[in-house]
Amino acid sequence: MAATKRKRRGGLAVQAKKPKRNEKDATPPAKRHTTAEEVEEEERDRIPGPVCKGKWKNKERILIFSSRGINFRTRHLMQDLRMLMPHSKADTKMDRKDKLFVINEVCEMKNCNKCIYFEAKKKQDLDMWLSNSPHGPSAKFLVQNIHTLAELKMTGNCLKGSRPLLSFDPAFDELPHYALLKELLIQIFSTPRYHPKSQPFVDHVFTFTILDNRIWFRNFQIIEEDAALVEIGPRFVLNLIKIFQGSFGGPTLYENPHYQSPNMHRRVIRSITAAKYREKQQVKDVQKLRKKEPKTLLPHDPTADVFVTPAEEKPIEIQWVKPEPKVDLKARKKRIYKRQRKMKQRMDSGKKNKSMET
Repeated sequence: MAATKRKRRGGLAVQAKKPKRNEKDATPPAKRHTTAEEVEEEERDRIPGPVCKGKWKNKERILIFSSRGINFRTRHLMQDLRMLMPHSKADTKMDRKDKLFVINEVCEMKNCNKCIYFEAKKKQDLDMWLSNSPHGPSAKFLVQNIHTLAELKMTGNCLKGSRPLLSFDPAFDELPHYALLKELLIQIFSTPRYHPKSQPFVDHVFTFTILDNRIWFRNFQIIEEDAALVEIGPRFVLNLIKIFQGSFGGPTLYENPHYQSPNMHRRVIRSITAAKYREKQQVKDVQKLRKKEPKTLLPHDPTADVFVTPAEEKPIEIQWVKPEPKVDLKARKKRIYKRQRKMKQRMDSGKKNKSMET
C-alpha cells in the first residue's frame, strides 16, 4: 500500500507524493565508489583556506568616538585605533553640552558593550574614557605625547584586521587598581577570536608599560625570522585620573595622587617664568639705587704708606737755545709736486697758444 497523508481536520486521506529520484541514486554503486575516491584525492591535494571555520563566541564590540572640538591629531589617533581594532564601531561626534550618561544609551543603540570616548577640553587637552557599558567600571585618563601612524613613518607593518598579542608590565599585578585596568584593557584591545572582520594571523603586539606613574602604549610588528620587534605606531601615554564604579560616573574607586591637571601645570610654568622676570627687575632696581647713592670718602690710613718708596728727583735743566724745527718730509713732497704740476700746466698752455697763432 502506498503511504497516505492524513489531514488535520479529518476527511479523505490523500496519497503522499512519491520522492524524486536523485541522479546520484540513479548511478550504479561502482561509479559512486570511484567518485568518492576522486573527492578524497582532491581534498588531500587542496590547500586549506586561511580562514578557520570556528565559531565566533566572544561578542565584544567597542564604540570609538569623540566629542566636538578635537584637533587633527586626535582625529588621526581615533582613525588609527579603529583600523587596528576590527571589532570597533564608529559614531558621530557628541555635543559637549550633553552629559556623559548619554553614552550608555548610544552604546546600547550601537549594540556595543565597551567604549573608548575622547573628550576635548579647551582645544588643547584630551581626556580618554575607557568604559564597560552599561554597568561599569570606567577609567578616565589624560592623553599625552600623541604620535599617529602618519606622523611617525616607522618601518614596521602589519596585516589589517590581524589579531594582536597584549604585553603588560609586571607592575600591573602588584597594585589592585593596575590589575583592574589590566582586565579592562584586555577586554577592550584584544580582538575576539573568529571575528568576521578579523584575520587569523598574529603579527603584531600591543605593549602597555608603567613608567613615571603613567601607562605607555606602543605597537610593534613581530618579524617571523628572528621574532624581533619593529615599531609600527601609533604611540601615546595615558595618565590616570580616576577610576569609577559605574559607567561614566558613580562612586570613585581610585584617585591618582600623583596627577596634576594641565591647568595647574601651565600655571606653575607661568609662575616660574614670572619669578625669573621679577628677579631680573629687582637686580636692575638695586643697581640703580647704588648708582644714585653718594660715594663715601674714607679717611686716609697712615699705615697704607708704610711700604711706599719715594722716587728719585730728577734735576731740572733749563734750555737756553731754541731747538731746530723738525723737517716734515710729507709736506715738502707735496710742495714739490705742486710746483711740477704748475710748470706742466704753463708749458701746455704755451704750446696751445703757439699752435693757434700759426
